[in-house]
Amino acid sequence: MHIEPGLLAQTQILAANGVAAAVLASHAPALLRRPVLWLRTLLATVFFTLFMQMFHLQVGPSELHFVGAMPIYLTLGYLPTLFGFAAGLLLQGLVFEPQDLLHLGVNSLSLMVPLMVLHATLGRRPQALTVARVLRLDAVYYAGVTLMVGFWLSMAQVATPFSDWLWFASSYLSLVVLEPMFTLTVLTGLQRLNPPAWLRLCFDERLSRA
Repeated sequence: MHIEPGLLAQTQILAANGVAAAVLASHAPALLRRPVLWLRTLLATVFFTLFMQMFHLQVGPSELHFVGAMPIYLTLGYLPTLFGFAAGLLLQGLVFEPQDLLHLGVNSLSLMVPLMVLHATLGRRPQALTVARVLRLDAVYYAGVTLMVGFWLSMAQVATPFSDWLWFASSYLSLVVLEPMFTLTVLTGLQRLNPPAWLRLCFDERLSRA
């Protein structure tokens, strides 16, 4: 989901940074009102960064990452995931991939916009955690991520063949197939643990209602 340096004009990068900052600023009051979400945001940041470093592969005009979006979203909640994506990309740039800092806003929006759409639609519907439901969540989310990458590439200074984007988009099918198994394993394990009160603070309240 990374957009490589050199593809976008400086004005586009600045605009993306402004939009990403505005998205986070609009959600910041809700985050700041609940200190428990600060801990979950920290956890989301760490897990997301570890997942990205665990597996990443150059595919066509972008990269295939193990994002871990659904296990993070379903265990830690919407706001921690939203801010965790941006903070995780910042952490990755500072520690592992300094060249990615140039497109911090661009890459953050590629992950945050699909999450916002998902949360406003399927994410708000109370349903049992089944393989079918998690597959549906993953499919919608990663379709959004690949569309966001296509959106950035459509504005790129360097023309990118549609076949290259299609190759990248098709690579995310592997995540749509494999990530739900990991998600269900994590959620099932957490629900069976019956963790103490202090540990329950780390996870979203939806887990107790699932």
